[in-house]
Amino acid sequence: MKYFNIEELVKSATAERLAIDNTPPRAAQQMLTVLVEQLLDPIRRRYGAPVIVTSGFRCPALNTAVGGVANSHHIIGCAADITTGSIERNRALFALIIDMQAAHAIRFTQVIAEKGYRWLHISYVPRMLRNQIIDVNADTTTTVEAPIFEVPYQDSG
Repeated sequence: MKYFNIEELVKSATAERLAIDNTPPRAAQQMLTVLVEQLLDPIRRRYGAPVIVTSGFRCPALNTAVGGVANSHHIIGCAADITTGSIERNRALFALIIDMQAAHAIRFTQVIAEKGYRWLHISYVPRMLRNQIIDVNADTTTTVEAPIFEVPYQDSG
C-alpha cells in the first residue's frame, strides 16, 4: 500500500458528525487492502498525481446515513469513491481507468462516473470482476460490460 492507507479509507465526516463507529471488521480491513493493492495504488501510480478517497468503508449505519444502497460494496470494504478535485481531471481519470482495463493492467467489479464526473466509484469484489463501466451523467446512464479476463482468485486467508 504505497499511496493509500486504511485510515483514509475509513475516515468519514458524516460518521464523526453523527457519532457513528465506522471501524471496519477484520474481513473488511482485508478487503480494503486488496482494493488498494489491486486498484487504487495502480491507478494512482499510472495517473501520476494525487487521487483523493472521499468515501471508502461504510458500516451499515453510516451507509444508511449517507443514503447508500443496501447491497453497497462499501459495506464489505470493496469500494471507494475517488476524486482528483475537478470534473475535468475526474473525466480524464475515468478514461484512464477504462484504458488500463482494456490493456489488462487492472480488473474491477465496477467503475461509475457519478453526477457529471463529480466523483468516481470503483469497486473490486474478487469473485465478481465483471469490468462494468457505468457513466452516469445529467440524464443518461450508459453501461458497458467489458470482457472478463478470468484469473483464479486465491484466498490468502
